[in-house]
Amino acid sequence: MILVSGVYVEIPPFQLSSKQEEIFRFLKNSPEWHRYDNQKQLYFELFLRENMIKGANALNESDVEFSVFQTSKFNPRFWTKTRRGYMLKPRVLPSLAIKDIFQNSHEYSFECSTAIVVLFYYAVLQSIEESAFNRLFNHLLIWDWSYDEDLGVITKVGTDFIPGDVLYFYNPDYKNPVWIGENVVFLGENKFFGHGIGIGTAEEMIKALNSLRKEDALKSAYLIHQYSRLNYKYLSQFAK
Repeated sequence: MILVSGVYVEIPPFQLSSKQEEIFRFLKNSPEWHRYDNQKQLYFELFLRENMIKGANALNESDVEFSVFQTSKFNPRFWTKTRRGYMLKPRVLPSLAIKDIFQNSHEYSFECSTAIVVLFYYAVLQSIEESAFNRLFNHLLIWDWSYDEDLGVITKVGTDFIPGDVLYFYNPDYKNPVWIGENVVFLGENKFFGHGIGIGTAEEMIKALNSLRKEDALKSAYLIHQYSRLNYKYLSQFAK
């Protein structure tokens, strides 16, 4: 359910793309209240969620490989490898470094949680003023779930899944620890993107993870009741 300035909204108050219309329907049909101070905040969330989905599709089509930290790589022109992750080099604009992951994708390899953080940054970059992005994220350190507090990532228990949310398929009987689960972007209509597996339905994600279990495994992988999303209200003040 959608509330804008305290008023229930059932019909979009502005023209939307087809993907934005789908996201709007999910918000409207949600059992939770999604509250906005004004129409701009609502549109910004639709826009940013759509960019998260576009980024997931772009990463799926890229040449970025899947790898654990020991064998990972980031383009050394922009990034320095440290014990805690990949640090942005001095005097490098954060916007250029994030764009490079998609423009020179063959120079990168990382695992699924890092892919999610990369997508968060990429979607925000497409949605706010570039100067604001460079100001907010001028000390980037990327690996696993390391991210700048200005992303405002919110994680909650529940099943109020909206396209653009990040979800998690848990694999309790994994063989290799790297496949203990898969972080995914919910693309809408039972489609998910997970780096290392690709795009598929929930059933296909579970099937892929089940193929990576230990011998004589008894427990199937499953989608946990949890979701992560950005702080859209906070970021909307920097909107294009």
